[in-house]
Amino acid sequence: MSKAYVLLNVESGAEEAVLKQLKTISIVKEAHISYGVYDLIVKVDSDTMEKMKDDISHKIRKIKQVRSTLTLIIVEG
Repeated sequence: MSKAYVLLNVESGAEEAVLKQLKTISIVKEAHISYGVYDLIVKVDSDTMEKMKDDISHKIRKIKQVRSTLTLIIVEG
């Protein structure tokens, strides 16, 4: 099981619209608007690292109003 947090910067005023789109992506387990350096924080969960990377690159990062992302992969010991 692969898990990560994805931090997003989006265009000003687009937070709600991006949040709505994020919640339609199957690997997204939680998504929240945040205040500070990043506009949204998303928890993703996938069966494989490859699927997670693909969905982040081709679904989350391709949302029109997303300016940048930072992915924090969770390592469980």
